[in-house]
Amino acid sequence: MPTQIPYNRELDFEYGRVDELTPLLRRVIANNPSAFTFHGTGTYIVGHGQVAIVDPGPDLAEHVDALLDAIRGETVSHILVTHTHNDHSPAVKAVQAATGAPTYAYGPHGTRPEDGASEGGADYDFAPDHLVGDGDIVTGKGWSVEAVHTPGHCSNHLCFALREESTLLCGDHVMGWSTSIVSPPDGDMAAYMVSLEKVGRHAAARYFPTHGAPIDDPKPYVKALLAHRHEREDQIMAELASGPATIEEMVPRMYADVDPKLYPAAARSVLAHLLHMVETGRVRADGDVYRLGGD
Repeated sequence: MPTQIPYNRELDFEYGRVDELTPLLRRVIANNPSAFTFHGTGTYIVGHGQVAIVDPGPDLAEHVDALLDAIRGETVSHILVTHTHNDHSPAVKAVQAATGAPTYAYGPHGTRPEDGASEGGADYDFAPDHLVGDGDIVTGKGWSVEAVHTPGHCSNHLCFALREESTLLCGDHVMGWSTSIVSPPDGDMAAYMVSLEKVGRHAAARYFPTHGAPIDDPKPYVKALLAHRHEREDQIMAELASGPATIEEMVPRMYADVDPKLYPAAARSVLAHLLHMVETGRVRADGDVYRLGGD
């Protein structure tokens, strides 16, 4: 019986509205819904008076305006970025121009076009003013966050643990409405699974993803996500036990219950799993054809 992930796809929101989620946390959701962003990007505001903005979001003027309206009369002291995808970091430029606040992130996007490794959806223009590494503490007025480096979905992905409230702003690393996309070259399945184990050990009692509703019981949820990833690799092993196959051949069988429009994204995930399995010797690749490692 496949692991059942207890997704929560319910969310009470309005685009542009600021919602108070906890004493220290507010959110404004951008109007950029898609199959990958759910309702849209949730930009978080941490603190009061002197605040941090987490993931300013896509380059949408109406979202930036709503965000600035939400903090009118307050000072932005920090702009924190979980990672460099186009639904998370492009609005940094407009928010920084309006507020003058410095940016904090792990670094620019990990794969660069000049490396021949450009990818759709990546923000190559963003570079932080301040580099933040695993375990670093960023402190503001009345709040502090611990950076948790969680590569996998993106090599520069950070979660931010809000220490005063035992919550984890987990970006796209863990989402309550869906599994996260892991797409090479910058996405790495081996790193992602290690990072899942890492956050599963974290003491945070509640997760706030960038997309969708909070995750109120995170430890068993993360355990289910890990089990699901292992089951996907078991599926691939079962597919290849019947003989060599391409990703194109495997995806419709592995994702029979998924809208075919999502097959290209599923293929990226299968590729990420296969690269991990090749690294660990379970599978070998002959061009686009994959076979069991012992075949």
